[in-house]
Amino acid sequence: MSTLQSLSLTTIPPEDEALRAEVRAFLAEATKSLPAHIRARSWGGYSAELSRKLGQKGWIGVTLPREYGGGGRSAFTRYVLVEEYLACGAPVGSHWIADRQSAPLILKYGTEAQKRFYIPQVCRGEAFFCIGMSEPNSGSDLASVKTRATPNDKGFVLNGQKIWTTNAHHCRYMIALVRTSGSSEDRHKGLSQVIVDLQLPGVTVRPIEDLSGDSHFCEVFFDNVQLDADALIGAEGQGWSQVTAELAFERSGPERLFSSIVLFDQWLQYVRTPQGRTDAAVRLAGKVLTQLSPLRAMSVAIQEKLVRGQSPIVEAALVKELGTTLEQMIPAAIADDLFARDAQDVPVELLMTLKYITEASPSFSLRGGTRDILRGMIARGLGLR
Repeated sequence: MSTLQSLSLTTIPPEDEALRAEVRAFLAEATKSLPAHIRARSWGGYSAELSRKLGQKGWIGVTLPREYGGGGRSAFTRYVLVEEYLACGAPVGSHWIADRQSAPLILKYGTEAQKRFYIPQVCRGEAFFCIGMSEPNSGSDLASVKTRATPNDKGFVLNGQKIWTTNAHHCRYMIALVRTSGSSEDRHKGLSQVIVDLQLPGVTVRPIEDLSGDSHFCEVFFDNVQLDADALIGAEGQGWSQVTAELAFERSGPERLFSSIVLFDQWLQYVRTPQGRTDAAVRLAGKVLTQLSPLRAMSVAIQEKLVRGQSPIVEAALVKELGTTLEQMIPAAIADDLFARDAQDVPVELLMTLKYITEASPSFSLRGGTRDILRGMIARGLGLR
C-alpha cells in the first residue's frame, strides 16, 4: 500500500462536532474588539489572558489524561477547537506549542514527576513552551544541530544557540533538541531532548523583527546553562526518533491550511457585495475552495491515524507542503484581484489584512520544515528516491 492509499476518508465524530457552536460563540465575544488585520495573526498572535480563559473552559489539553489536569477527550475534540481558533483568528499563540506538542511529548516520554509538574500548568494556560529545534546554518536539517548538553555531576551543561524560536521571549520553557554525545557528523546519533527553564542563568533570548513588523521569532543563546538531571526527556540518544514523531503533530493540523483564512473570509465578504462580485472573483473563490476541501480531508484522515497511535510522518509532510503552497497562493491571488479594481471600492481593513498576510506568507513554507526538506521526505515515502 502506498503512502497516499493509507489515508481513508474520515468524518469527525458528532460528539466532537457538537462543541463547535459553543466555541464559536465564546470566541466571537472574546475577539469582537480585534480588527481583521490583528486576527490574521491567529496562532502567531499572543494573548496570555485569552489562554488562561481557554484553560478555565477546559479547552487546553483536552486530549490529555484527567489525572494530569487534561480533558480526557478525543483528539478530534482538539481538532474542532483548533479549526475554530483559526477560523476566528483568535490570538492563541501563547499556549499553542505547549498544547499542540510539548505536553503530549512529555506525556509520551516524560517521567511521572515531569508529567505531574508540567502538564497541569499547560492545561490551565499558565505554562508556555517554545520549540528549540532549528539552529543557524542548520535550518530544517535538524540532524546537524550543534547545541550540546554535556553531562556533569549535576545533570547537564548546555551551550549553543537556537533560532526561529517562536514566542521564546514570552515563554517559560523550551524543549530543545541537543547533542549529548558525538558530533554533528554523527547525524542522528547522540541527539536528546531536554526541557530548559528560560529563566536560568546563562540563557539569553533576543526577538527578531520580521518583514511584517512582528517580533515573535527569536534567537536563544545558552552559555554554560546548568540543567538538572531531570531535564532530560525520554532516553538519552533517542532524540531523533522522538522529534520526528513530534513533527507529525506540527505538520498535519489545520494551522497548515488556514494561516490565510481570515484574509480569505474578509475577501469573500467583499466579493458577496454588489461592488465586489465579479466573474473572476467567483472563479478564484471556487479555485481556493476546491483545493482547501481535499487538503482538509487529508488533514482529518491523518488525525485519525494519530488517534490510532500511528506516526504518519510522510503524510503529514505532504499536507504541510500542499497546505502552505495554498496559504501562499491566497494572498497573491487576492492581491491580483483587488489591484485590478478601483481602489476606492475596496475596504481599508481588507487591504490592511492583505498587507499583513502578504508580508508574513514567505515564512509559511519555512516554519515546520522547509519546502525542499519536505519534498525530499515525500519523494522517499513514495519510493521516488
